[in-house]
Amino acid sequence: MILHEPVIVSIIIPCFNEEKTIGLLLEAIYQQSYPRPSLEVIIADGQSTDRTREAILVFQQTHPDLEVKLVDNIRRNIPAALNTAIMNARGEIIVRLDAHSAPAQDYVERCVRGLQSGLGDNIGGVWDIRPGNSNWIGRSISAAASHPFGVGDAHYRHASQPAEVDTVPFGSFFRGLIDKIGGFDETLLTNEDYEFNTRIRLSGGRVYLDPMIRSQYYARPDLQGLARQYFRYGYWKYRMLRRYPGTLRWRQALPPVFVAGVILSIILGLFFGWARFFLTAGLGLYLLVMVLAAIPYAIKRKDGQLMAGIPLAILTMHFCWGFGFLFSILRTKS
Repeated sequence: MILHEPVIVSIIIPCFNEEKTIGLLLEAIYQQSYPRPSLEVIIADGQSTDRTREAILVFQQTHPDLEVKLVDNIRRNIPAALNTAIMNARGEIIVRLDAHSAPAQDYVERCVRGLQSGLGDNIGGVWDIRPGNSNWIGRSISAAASHPFGVGDAHYRHASQPAEVDTVPFGSFFRGLIDKIGGFDETLLTNEDYEFNTRIRLSGGRVYLDPMIRSQYYARPDLQGLARQYFRYGYWKYRMLRRYPGTLRWRQALPPVFVAGVILSIILGLFFGWARFFLTAGLGLYLLVMVLAAIPYAIKRKDGQLMAGIPLAILTMHFCWGFGFLFSILRTKS
């Protein structure tokens, strides 16, 4: 139940070419337990070239009792979309969602309750990762995206206890927080959430994760999309860390160190036999650990293909994140 009279809640959504999932998201918002007259949805679209805008228009026409605004994101990046949506929002509380997501029915209600209870300045929950494709690689990417070897200690992927954390993926906050610390940094094309949460913590605020706040998140459907996503993550993570080096976590340091070690071993292996041995042994051990880690998932889900798919997906995540991070370092110094 809501603690006070319902306040206006603005759900902000960055969007670009999401015709496959935008309808699922809007329907999930429509089914929220929070009073519908107190909800508004602002979609900042980066000039989609597919049928996303048409799908939004159809939803607006068939669901007139939910206010859905479509605004243009002329800069066509996520932080600009978020800031544009906030500028067009009238709510006292902002809830950020993603066009690849579908919130649980009580998502908004729990976010509002947590904010009104003072649990945190930015409150979010846990992702339930779903396959972006029903084939074996889509299922494997989904499993890898929630596997501890894939995401380390990222609480929003597998937490079961409420806690104060360093970041949450889709936050909710009072609009006044923007006046205090500013909006999303439009010079960071990725990692804008983490940077925003860093400023909250540096200002004395709290970022709080409640595992009862849940949303489904649709993973990338193929390895090519996964590779692009994680290369981008690594690239922009280094740009963010240059400003806030104290925020580096072990899970973020391992991939670039691992990739740098592999590259160095390959170079040394051209001249030294011992380097080739260590490279072969190291990669062999790495793959063995990944396969062993995949076995419980494959057994639990009764899906033998995960034994090959999960290691392949995690390998893609680690190497592309690491390459992106190292490439960002090289570009910064060039």
